[in-house]
Amino acid sequence: MSRKNRFVLLLLCSLFVACTGKSFETEKELRAFINDEDNGYKYTKIIGGTEYSLLYKPTDLLVRQELGDAKPDEKKLQVLRNKYGQYMYFTLSMSLNGKELLSNVAGNKARFGAMVNELAFGMDQKVHVYTKQKDTLAMTDFIYPRMYGMSGSTNILLVYPKDEKFLSEDYLTLAIEDLGFNTGEIKFKIDTKAILDQPYLRFN
Repeated sequence: MSRKNRFVLLLLCSLFVACTGKSFETEKELRAFINDEDNGYKYTKIIGGTEYSLLYKPTDLLVRQELGDAKPDEKKLQVLRNKYGQYMYFTLSMSLNGKELLSNVAGNKARFGAMVNELAFGMDQKVHVYTKQKDTLAMTDFIYPRMYGMSGSTNILLVYPKDEKFLSEDYLTLAIEDLGFNTGEIKFKIDTKAILDQPYLRFN
């Protein structure tokens, strides 16, 4: 089977019923699996005291979040998997000295204000996903929840479309421009096979 045909098959699976990846009974088990970096869903880099972590969120985690504790019937489950299966969701976590990025610039009003604006409105200009050929995948959306110093990291949800052209590549590069902490550009090499073969939950 060609890589293109395999991509189409796996994408159809992710849109309707998860059928290729590893399955789990509970959300806790699924989260433990994706947080193990050996499984290809989490990537971490530490530059000086600044830590960057990128975590791919499988479709069924978004489905579970919307359902809450409810047990879905097959029709409802298919609707939600169709809804979320069209996109790739990544949680980008960033911390400096074990604190949110903003906590490290709180003493400088100008820099603090500029960073709040950048995190809330400008991350689509700071984060880039592209192929080996430098074709860029446009970000669909991003969500930055303010934690007001209550978290040990700055967390942003990044959303990208599942595009055949891009997921047919062996890997994609996600790059984060320097946010003012002297890290330089941070790059993660994303395994597209892991995304296409993503794990799922058994909703039974």
